Amino acid sequence: MNDTATVPDNPYIAARHEWDERYGGLITRARHWRIAAYLAGSVALLAVAGLVWSAAHARVVPFVVLVDQLARPVASGVADETTANDDRLKRAALFNWIENLRMVTTDGVAQRKAIDRVYSQIANATPAQAFVTEFYRGDQPFQRAQTETVAVEVKSVLATSDRTYEVEWEETTRDLFGAVKSQERWKGSFTIALNPPKDERIIRINPLGLYIVNASWTRVL
Repeated sequence: MNDTATVPDNPYIAARHEWDERYGGLITRARHWRIAAYLAGSVALLAVAGLVWSAAHARVVPFVVLVDQLARPVASGVADETTANDDRLKRAALFNWIENLRMVTTDGVAQRKAIDRVYSQIANATPAQAFVTEFYRGDQPFQRAQTETVAVEVKSVLATSDRTYEVEWEETTRDLFGAVKSQERWKGSFTIALNPPKDERIIRINPLGLYIVNASWTRVL
C-alpha cells in the first residue's frame, strides 16, 4: 500500500510568499508614481522656462484709440512707427493736449489728472517744458478754480511742417454759478517729436509717443 507523502510547508517560504503578494505590488506602484512625478516635474520646469523666455523676448505693441472731447473715436491703430506718423493721430493728440493744458475745473482730481497728462506729453529738458511750467506758475489753475472755470474748444489743428502744428482754440470763462465772464480766442504753435513707447507704463500715459518740444501761443484780438 503506497501512501502519498505530504510535504510540510516551510513557514519561512510561506511568509516570504505572502510578503511578496502584499507588498511587492505596493513597491511597484510607488516606483511608477515616482517616475510619473519626475516626468511631470520635468514638463512643468520646461513650461516655466518657456514662459520666462517668452516674457523676456516679448514686445508689447499698443493699440491706440484717440477720442474727441465728447469721447467719440477720432482715430485708432497699432502704435508702431507707421501709425505714429499718421497725421490724424498727431492732430488728435494735440487736440486733447491743448484742452488738458488750458482747462480750469473745480474738480481737483480731474484738474490734477489733466496736468499730469500735459506733462506726460512734454519732452524733458526742452523749451516746451520750461514754457508750460512758467505758464502754470503765472496762471495757477487751482487758484483760478476758486472763483471761475475755463472750458476749452479747439477749432483747428493744422500742420505747417512735418513737425510743427498751428492750433486755434476758444476759451470760455464762467463764474462758479455758470455765468459767462468772457470768451477769448487763442492761437499757438507747437513742435513735436515722436518716440513710440515700448514700456507698459509709458503706453498707459502716452500711447502714441508724441512729445511737445517747443510751444508758444498768443491771444487773438
